[in-house]
This record gives sequence, structure tokens and C-alpha cells, in this order.
Amino acid sequence: MDPISTVLWPIKWAIELILVSFHTLWTAVGLDPAAGITWVLSIVGLVIIVRAALIPIFVKQIRSQRKMLEVAPQLKKIQDKYKGKRDQFSREAMSRETMELYKRTGTNPLASCLPLLLQMPIFFGLFSVLNDAQHAKVGVGFLNEKLAEQFGNASLFGIAPLHDTFVNTDTAAVRIIAAVMVVLMTGSQFITQLQIMAKNMSPEAKNSPTYRQQRILLYLLPLVFAFSGVTFPLGVMFYWLTSNFWTMGQQFLVIRNMPTPGSDAAKAREARLAKKGKLPKNAAPEEEAAAVEAPKPVQRQQPVGKNRAKKAGVKK
Repeated sequence: MDPISTVLWPIKWAIELILVSFHTLWTAVGLDPAAGITWVLSIVGLVIIVRAALIPIFVKQIRSQRKMLEVAPQLKKIQDKYKGKRDQFSREAMSRETMELYKRTGTNPLASCLPLLLQMPIFFGLFSVLNDAQHAKVGVGFLNEKLAEQFGNASLFGIAPLHDTFVNTDTAAVRIIAAVMVVLMTGSQFITQLQIMAKNMSPEAKNSPTYRQQRILLYLLPLVFAFSGVTFPLGVMFYWLTSNFWTMGQQFLVIRNMPTPGSDAAKAREARLAKKGKLPKNAAPEEEAAAVEAPKPVQRQQPVGKNRAKKAGVKK
């Protein structure tokens, strides 16, 4: 067994477990076990399980992105400090100061890529499972010979085999369905990234080098999906498309309810809360607490003269 197969073996085992479990569920409710829609719904179930398991990592990603936005001005100062210096000493010093900044603030620039990186082995595992099933090859665990044959021969609406791709088919129906899915995949990826950049970034972040890099990715990633999507089997494309829709909806909820401070989304949330009367219109809570806890100035007592003391009834 080659190293890649060794790494994918437990992933394929888990994928087969989830797929077969959902396939058994849909069959129990009356769907045809050999129908393409049954296997597509099983793939959708796989997406739900995988993405639900990744929610804690997604929350960690959001927190990491917030920290990256907070340290963006400090990072820019370091970059400006060594701007135009290309000698080895300056590059090492810049790298060292950058790493010290990340360590001091507890930030990790790679955390935003973690959910995608964790999904890639699952993506390739599903691709491998579907490719094996296409040749009626028994899986590593729960996908027995009968189920592998059903999965490999399953067709959506009876006209679009799930193992077919846009480039490896002569069927017009497969190409139409694949083309529509590629458009939806690229569109959902573009909208997800656009709503982050347009609504959930502070003015300081929009002036940072990271923002310029994200603008490039905004247009680059959809092109990657467009060119690579035509080589994916329909079954794999259903997984990726459903995952993209999940990401788009999840990102919408996060931006709406937990926006980045100072961003347009944060201002919109404050306006919604103010309209509902849930946002205090006076001082901020910290300012109010400071005002309550601040000691009142004590007035200095003036000495009382002898005549005034007698008039006031003060005894010596």
C-alpha cells in the first residue's frame, strides 16, 4: 500500500460509514437504493456531518482572523521598517520580529486556511471512494460489492451517472448539469469571499497588504474552481457544492451576529440593535462603570473663626 493510500485509508473508512449509514436511512424511508438521488442525499448527509464536526475549528478560525486584524497595524509598521531593504540581515530581522509579534499576540496566519486544509483529505477520500465504486471496486470498510456496484452505476434522474465528468462524457445532460454546478460552485465561492471583504473588514484592515492579497484570491479562487470543476465526477461536485453553500450560510450568520469591530457589518448590527432599543444610547458600559466607581472630590473644610464659631454655637 502506497503512502497516500495509507493516509486515506481511515478517511475512506469513515466516509464509507457515513455514506452507507445515510444510504440505509434513505432506503428505509422508501427511496430506491440504486437511484442517484439516494446517493446524492447520502453525500449531502456526509457534508452535514463533516461541516458540523468542523464548527469548533471554524470558531477558532474566526477568532484568529479577529486577532490578525488587530495586529495588522503593528505588522504594517514592521513591514514599513524594512521596506526596500533586501539584504539577508534585514530579511531575517523582519521575519524574526514578525514571528515575535505573532507569538506575543497569540495569532496564527495559517489558522484561516485550517478548515479548508482539513477538508482536502476528505475531498480526495470521497473522490477515491467514488472512483473505486465506478469500477465496482469494493471499499475498505462498509461499501461492500453490492453497494459499490449501486454507487458506481447510480444516475441522477436516470440520465446523468454520478461517476461522469464534464470532460469525460458524451452525454449532453451530464455536461449541462456539470456546467450548472460549476457556475454555482464558483458563484458561491465568490459571494462568500466578497461578503467578508465588503462588509466584515475594518478600514485599517482594508489598508493592509493582507487585504490586497485577499482581493487577488477573490478572483483567483473562483477561476480555480471553474477550471478544475470540469474534471470532477458529479458525485464529488455535489459534495463540494453543498459544502460551499454551507460555508456561505455560515459566513452570513457570523458576519451578521459577530461582525468585526469597526466594519460596515458592525455598524449595521449596531443600527439594528438601536432600532430595537437593545443598544444603549448613552456612554459605553466601561465608561459608565468608571463614572460610578470614580470617587467624588472631597471639599476642603475651611477653618472657623472665633466670632463665627460663637455665632454657630460651637463650644471651645
